[in-house]
Amino acid sequence: MAEFTTLESLLEMGFSRNRAEKAVAHTGNQGIERAMDWLMEHENDPDIDEPYVPPKENVLGSSEEQIPAEPASELDAELMDELGDGKRPMTEEEKKEQIRRLEELMRVKQEERRERERQDEVEREKQRRKQGQELQQVRQKLQDDEMKQLAEQRRREKMEDRMAKQRVKEKIARDREERARKYGGGSSSSSSLTSPSSEATPQSPAENQGPPPAKKDYDECRIQVRLLDGSALMAVFKAQEPLAAVRVYVQMNSSEGEDFTLLSPYPRRVYSELDMEKPLRELGLVPSAVLVVTKK
Repeated sequence: MAEFTTLESLLEMGFSRNRAEKAVAHTGNQGIERAMDWLMEHENDPDIDEPYVPPKENVLGSSEEQIPAEPASELDAELMDELGDGKRPMTEEEKKEQIRRLEELMRVKQEERRERERQDEVEREKQRRKQGQELQQVRQKLQDDEMKQLAEQRRREKMEDRMAKQRVKEKIARDREERARKYGGGSSSSSSLTSPSSEATPQSPAENQGPPPAKKDYDECRIQVRLLDGSALMAVFKAQEPLAAVRVYVQMNSSEGEDFTLLSPYPRRVYSELDMEKPLRELGLVPSAVLVVTKK
């Protein structure tokens, strides 16, 4: 009779017969509280409203191997006490009181379930925030590593650029010394060769009056360079230095970069790469000259 009482109580509370029979069968007829717990846990099952089909070896309501009813809670024990041996029918007042208690129990169970779901949601939100913070830390570390790599690459590029300019300066210095030795030796030898001929040549009456003023031989050259932004650079170079020395000086003392060339405004002359190796004296830039920077 306990089984009938549990099933009837579920039906009185408004559950469909299919759901009530499934709850009683799946909980082993262990009381109304167990049945209600099962119903709340499986209320969203897709087959919850399908008719209950008991197993062949254990048909609900059969006389074979009936599962004994065991009160699983204080509420079930209290209901069984009120029912006695199950032979006394329940009055309307008793049924209403039983339904009221069952509804109160269901309300408590629903509150407990909502509280569990709320706690689960809070825990999931904590996990989501923790994962988001960890992901942000990983992204920040990747960005820091990338910035370090870029800074190291820029440092290497600057170092290579300084080394390249230093090599150019050293090459210019070597060329300057080589030209100084070459032209210095040539002038002394030429003077020694020409001196006997000059002594052997008879002087004319005009020469007896005194030699003409000799043209001054300048050893230095003052160069003014006009940049693209309108500013100007002024420097003094040796007359035997190549025009490339002026170009390197402009690269190291301005922001023009390397993609430019030099020209003389009057008379206009654009200097080529071959001209860069020629001495300033040979290019007619001694004792002073004005050069203009222009894009290639």
